Amino acid sequence: MKKQVILLSTILFSTAFMAQNKGLVANAQSPYSKLQSVGLEDVKWTDGFWKEQFDVETKSTLPYMWNLYHNDSISHAYQNFEIAAGLTKGVFKGPSFHDGDFYKIFEGMAATYAVTKDKKLDAEMDEAIALFAKVQRKDGYIHTPVLIDERWGTLGPEEVKKQLGFEKYNMGHLMTAACVHYRATGKTNFLNIAKGVADYLYDFYKKASPELARNAICPSHYMGIVEMYRTVKDPKYLELANNLIDIRGTTNDGTDDNQDRIPFRQQTTAMGHAVRANYLYAGVADLYAETGEKKLLENLESIWDDVTYRKMYITGACGALYDGVSPDGTSYNPTDVQKIHQAYGRPFQLPNATAHTETCANIGNVLWNWRMLQITADAKYADIVELALYNSVLSGISLEGTRFCYNNPLNVSKDLPFKQRWSKERESYIALSNCCAPNVTRTVAEVGNYAYSFSKEGLYVNLYGSNTLKTTMPDGQKIEIEQQTNYPWDGKIVLKIIKAPKEAQAFFLRIPGWSQGAIISLNNNKINDEVVSGTYFKINQKWKKGDIIELNIPMPVELMQANPLVEEIKNQIAVKRGPVVYCLESDQLPANISINDVVLNANSQFTTSFIELDSRKLLTINATSKIAQDYSWDKKLYQPISSKTAKEYSFNLIPYFAWGNKGKGEMTVWMSH
Repeated sequence: MKKQVILLSTILFSTAFMAQNKGLVANAQSPYSKLQSVGLEDVKWTDGFWKEQFDVETKSTLPYMWNLYHNDSISHAYQNFEIAAGLTKGVFKGPSFHDGDFYKIFEGMAATYAVTKDKKLDAEMDEAIALFAKVQRKDGYIHTPVLIDERWGTLGPEEVKKQLGFEKYNMGHLMTAACVHYRATGKTNFLNIAKGVADYLYDFYKKASPELARNAICPSHYMGIVEMYRTVKDPKYLELANNLIDIRGTTNDGTDDNQDRIPFRQQTTAMGHAVRANYLYAGVADLYAETGEKKLLENLESIWDDVTYRKMYITGACGALYDGVSPDGTSYNPTDVQKIHQAYGRPFQLPNATAHTETCANIGNVLWNWRMLQITADAKYADIVELALYNSVLSGISLEGTRFCYNNPLNVSKDLPFKQRWSKERESYIALSNCCAPNVTRTVAEVGNYAYSFSKEGLYVNLYGSNTLKTTMPDGQKIEIEQQTNYPWDGKIVLKIIKAPKEAQAFFLRIPGWSQGAIISLNNNKINDEVVSGTYFKINQKWKKGDIIELNIPMPVELMQANPLVEEIKNQIAVKRGPVVYCLESDQLPANISINDVVLNANSQFTTSFIELDSRKLLTINATSKIAQDYSWDKKLYQPISSKTAKEYSFNLIPYFAWGNKGKGEMTVWMSH
């Protein structure tokens, strides 16, 4: 009898372990992670906002991107693999991160397959994996610019050298995509390729000098290597991840742009290129989850404070400047001052019309905060995940899902007398750098995996949206939940227990930091315990089928102001409702009125109504403003305030993520009042 009990416990543990290791991160056994992922297939959107977005993903975005990256007349990404495999002769074309872009789309396809079980997706992935296997060198190396030149000699040594910068970035995305594919399908064909890559990197970094190892910008391979360790449990991969941090910043040619002028353990503020920075911070958080090195967490928390309280936009966007310098204004020595691309900038330096805010940086903010949530169980990180997803991530893709933004400004003004590198309109393919489109493709496919987490005590509810959860708890117990809500347009959330665990389990409901006065009831009986914003509310009991938890979060329209040290928006206000930031577009104004002339009436009634735009249901906010009629700024830098009576106008504000879907025009988040 005792043996049977032990055997049954082993089976239950094994089943639970497999279930918990089928999420985006396989951290069920990460010793310093307080939360663990549910399986990729465990959550299915059933209605409302995220169901609409997932439908756009499966019906439009994913097939569009997959076909686009197979179209050699536009992207040449898949063709590069075919040339590297020797299937055809040719030359490498495209940016040096083209391989990584394709792996990101692949990852999105794998995450989608986990939910839909679409056999066509499975077949398409197998076809691509077979090609990757043909490309891969015997030592595990795979980077098409180099392998094409080795096979065909079409680039030359100087051009090959230029292509090395994103070599490790591409490998990192390969490893991450392979782990997601393995969890989604149970197949090891791509994982075996990723093992070859990880083994190559292990051997490379064991032998390479820190100087040689520097060509590793935008370090997605930190996350990739740790995920490989979690997936195959080879300790040398964890050794490699530690080594990557140890050698970082130990050379004389490091840059703040690449976050390696000084070692990471000396970094306490966000610096340099925002995409590279956020990827680095996410990777370090992964490493902390495995090692528990206190210095890593201390620095991550210090950097998080710097970003969240001094350098992040109201939309959750990161990377304020197209180009900056570091240090800025503290040194005369030109050897100290370095140019920074896509810079975080100084504290409180947050321009709007010229904001860079690359979509990849905003996704990096999600990746980083998601990992911080996992290792701490602190709701403030989930707040940032939600903020960025609803605003500065979804703004990177059109409502119909086939046009994309590289950057995400908070103001678009036609009268600005200059142009910048990136368009203020979404494009179907951003020729110079299309990295954001594949990144948002995989992110939207994976949002469901952010909705819930496990802990030793029970289930954490991180994001709200109508869905079903069918999963296995860490102790082996099965649980099924049905969530019904019209969030983010409505703050009523209903969780119904469909299959209850046999033993007592705790539910942890995230009470958003932006909320006030949330009310929780259980089976129509109000819970009178204090509900604190910015925390998880714990309900612990033995559950039965049909139990209903109801969370009601008031969603008034709120007028937001910035810290007065943010000079560009001093004495301006923005409109926010729930997690969604709103904006004004020029189609709501008379033809001769600039978006920048609007003075928002802070005493507006702020009524709400739904509209349909590109087959999407959006909640708009009606407001009023007063606009002076005799103002002209032609050949004027300053002028007296008008003494004439301003005319009142009424207009509808739309969610910021939906701006630019009605054609070219002006837009602003912040307005005078």
